[in-house]
Amino acid sequence: MKIVKTIAEVRKQVKEWRHEGLTVGLVPTMGYLHEGHASLIDASHRDNDRTVVSDFVNPMQFSPTEDLESYPRDIAHDAKLVEAHGGDLIFHPEPEEMYHEGFSSFVDMTVLTEELCGLSRPIHFRGVCTVVSKLFNIVQPDRAYFGKKDAQQLAVIRHMVNDLNMNLEIIGCPIIRESDGLAKSSRNTYLNTEERQSALVLSQAVFLGMNMVKKGEKDCSVILDAMKKHIEAEPLAKIDYVKIVDCATMQQIPTLDRPALCAMAVYIGKTRLIDNFFTEDV
Repeated sequence: MKIVKTIAEVRKQVKEWRHEGLTVGLVPTMGYLHEGHASLIDASHRDNDRTVVSDFVNPMQFSPTEDLESYPRDIAHDAKLVEAHGGDLIFHPEPEEMYHEGFSSFVDMTVLTEELCGLSRPIHFRGVCTVVSKLFNIVQPDRAYFGKKDAQQLAVIRHMVNDLNMNLEIIGCPIIRESDGLAKSSRNTYLNTEERQSALVLSQAVFLGMNMVKKGEKDCSVILDAMKKHIEAEPLAKIDYVKIVDCATMQQIPTLDRPALCAMAVYIGKTRLIDNFFTEDV
C-alpha cells in the first residue's frame, strides 16, 4: 500500500493496473477514517482487484461558517486502517492539486439537492458533485463505494452518474454503528462525554421510527411527530430537520406508498450529526 499526492501518480498506477487487466474500486473519503470507512474498503477489496482510497478534506463543500479548519485529520492513522483492510493506494492531495489557480468549473444539481441537508448547507452538494466527478475522472474506477449514512449524498451521486453517463457502478453500504447505536462519524470526536450520551437520541429516534414502520404505520406525519418528540426531550439536542422523502427525488411525501428515506440532522451542542433509515430496509 502506498500514499501519493498527485493526480499524475494516481493515473500512472491505475494505468499499470489496467494493463494487467485488473479491476479498480474507489472509496472517496475526507479522512480520519473509522469502522464505517473500513466497511467500504472491505467491500471494494472484496469486489475488485485493486482499491484506491481518496483522503481529502474538500474545501469546496464547506461554507465559511463550517468546520473546515477544525475537521479532524490523521493520515498516519488512516494509512494503517487502509492497509489493514486491503486498500492498495491512498490519494492524499493538497487542495492546490485538486483546484488549481483559476479553477472555475463546477458540477451542480437541482431538485435532489434542494431538500434535507441542501437547505441548511446550500453550497455543500455542488462541492460534493464537483470533487467526486474529479475523482471519478482521475481514477476511472469500475465501482465506487459510499455509506448509506450520507443517504442524500448517495442519491445525488447516483443521479449524477446516471445524468452524465459516467461509466461506473455506485455501491451503497450499510451504516456502521457503535455498540450503543450511535452512527459512526468523524464528527463524533467533537462530542464531550455529556454530549456523546445525548447524541444517542438520533439512533433512538431512528429505531423508534423503524419500529413504527415495521408495525404498519404509513402516515409520515405520525412517524415524524413521534421521532421529533423523542429528540426534543433531550436538552442538548436541536433539530435541523427530521423528514421522510421519496428515495428517488428526495422530496417530502405524506404517506409511505413508495420506497422512502427517513433522514435527520440534529445539533448536539455545536456538533451537527446525521442519521437515517430506508423503509425498504425495515
